[in-house]
Amino acid sequence: MRTHTFFRQIRHALLTVLSIPQVLAFVPALSLAAFWLGGETALIVTALGLPLAFLIALRLTDGAVPDGEHIAGLVSNDAFRIRLEQMHLAARETGRDAACLVIAVDQFDELQDLHGSAAADFIAQRFGDRVLSVIRSQDVATRISRNTFLIAMHPSTQLGLEACIQASGRIQSVVEEPVPLNNVSVYLSCSIGFCLQSMVPDGPASDWIEAAQAALSEAQRNGPSTIRAYTSETRRRSVIHVNLRKELEAALDNGEIQPWFQPQVSTDTGDITGFEALARWNHPTKGVLRPQVFLPFAEQANLMGMLGQAIRHQAFSAMRDWDRAGAVVPRIGINFSSEELRDPTLIDRLKWELDQCDLTPDRLAVEVLETVFARHPDDIIARNVAQMSDMGCHIDLDDFGTGHAAFASIKRFNVNRIKIDRSFVTNADKDPEQQQLVGAILTMAERLNLETLAEGIETPGEHALMAQLGCHHVQGYGISKPMPREETLQWITNHRNGLRGAPAIGRKMGGDS
Repeated sequence: MRTHTFFRQIRHALLTVLSIPQVLAFVPALSLAAFWLGGETALIVTALGLPLAFLIALRLTDGAVPDGEHIAGLVSNDAFRIRLEQMHLAARETGRDAACLVIAVDQFDELQDLHGSAAADFIAQRFGDRVLSVIRSQDVATRISRNTFLIAMHPSTQLGLEACIQASGRIQSVVEEPVPLNNVSVYLSCSIGFCLQSMVPDGPASDWIEAAQAALSEAQRNGPSTIRAYTSETRRRSVIHVNLRKELEAALDNGEIQPWFQPQVSTDTGDITGFEALARWNHPTKGVLRPQVFLPFAEQANLMGMLGQAIRHQAFSAMRDWDRAGAVVPRIGINFSSEELRDPTLIDRLKWELDQCDLTPDRLAVEVLETVFARHPDDIIARNVAQMSDMGCHIDLDDFGTGHAAFASIKRFNVNRIKIDRSFVTNADKDPEQQQLVGAILTMAERLNLETLAEGIETPGEHALMAQLGCHHVQGYGISKPMPREETLQWITNHRNGLRGAPAIGRKMGGDS
């Protein structure tokens, strides 16, 4: 064993020396010495052999780790998988447990939106340094993305569930120390999923990694700053999530995901001023699923663009049908995700979609969450929103009051209307403080010459209050629940008939919208 270790050290030393570029400077001297000692044959062998040995050394040391050795615990992805396989076998043979951990910075995309790509790179580097600073010398790590690390913990008699939780806690403690950035402190958090080898004893090492990643996904769903261990229940839920994601892709292809429509009405006249298109999944066995169930899977599977196209196509088609039926629906509101707004082909595709249904751009209200504006979106988001506004689309700032959109952002993106979040509207007719908040928002909107819409109207009292405070439009269950496309024409007819002879609700401020 000692002899094997000695020769391994000699080989590693030779590889290290040969991998230094400056060694090439000695090639002429060595070639001359070879010529003196062995003639022309020795000269040719030396002149050709040394550069070849240098290249081989580079290939052996570039991104790989000889015999599993590593520098500061960090290895390449391929070397990590080799080491993990070795640990997997060793754990089975010795009966000692090992562990695979996955660590990810929480909300890293939001950090990048807020601080920019260069700052995100700096944060990612600090994150990596901190993770490597606390792992054991016999453990190895690899980076699988800017904000995600895999760690393999070497088999040990002391390694178990409690030890993994303690190790995860130490990692979280160092990661969550503030990062100095441009004279401010950025606070990070990370979620961690881990799997003990004893939970996946029979499969290959790749199953071990997948199990740890499933635990991380569960941690992130319950996060931020959460730790989860892989269990048999995790596996059951993971299988359900994987199946649901596959079903979602098939549902988009089969047309099972469709928009349902919730009306928006004027507080002055009661007339319909638009509909909002809200995604629903008509699942063949689970019934109608709301977006809270399937949107996370669409985001994880990068299907938001495909989902958005499906909703727009059907919503625009519905508008065309209403026009042909003589129903007056001025505008359709459609939500646009950050992923869609980052698509450089969005504008050309949107123009084509509107043209296919004979609709002008002013019939579309582009609904964007306030949080998208609040995070200093990148240039392509700003350009796409500006181009949609220039086309004639109306820009709605959705869920107003839940983010931190500045007045500058409202002007920068040519916002036409703010949608007041339901949290401000609920019970406002009974709560004086809520009334003051809503009144302040409406006063601000009036001074900025913005239209307003109150979401989440559920009672006649809330409806009346919004009208009296000067809100232009209302939407919510108190008007109507979202309905499938085939029910909309009948609802429009019934609503028109109900308006005849209905008393108007006065308004304290604001003009006609």
